[in-house]
Amino acid sequence: MKTWLLIVLASLSLSAVADDEALDCNNVMNTLDINRCAAIELEDAEKVLTHYLETSVERNAADPELVDAIKVAQKQWQAYAAAHCDAVYTQWREGTIRGVMGITCRTRLTRQRTHEIWQDFLTYMDSTPPVLPEPPVE
Repeated sequence: MKTWLLIVLASLSLSAVADDEALDCNNVMNTLDINRCAAIELEDAEKVLTHYLETSVERNAADPELVDAIKVAQKQWQAYAAAHCDAVYTQWREGTIRGVMGITCRTRLTRQRTHEIWQDFLTYMDSTPPVLPEPPVE
């Protein structure tokens, strides 16, 4: 099932690159456009996650054991997110909604993970401002 998400995202990304400017995600009319808009939203969430993750690694570079632990946790989170959202996709396998349900699941988990990284590795216990602003969570 992992491959379904990669295939959907790859096909949507390739088609989305061609005419993203023409796509109005506030006024979509068909399943393909709904999936493309969901894929764009996921790509944006993944970019934010990458930025927060890279910043947490940079911030903790003096502690290689912690950096390794963060990287291991991220790999395990990726496996969990893929498995969970594969299950969501499977739940909706009988309908055209399955693509957007799987992608939306991944977007939600990505935003949650970004917030967890911010909370655990980019904030302080006292009133010191966080390293990065608090990311939005659904």
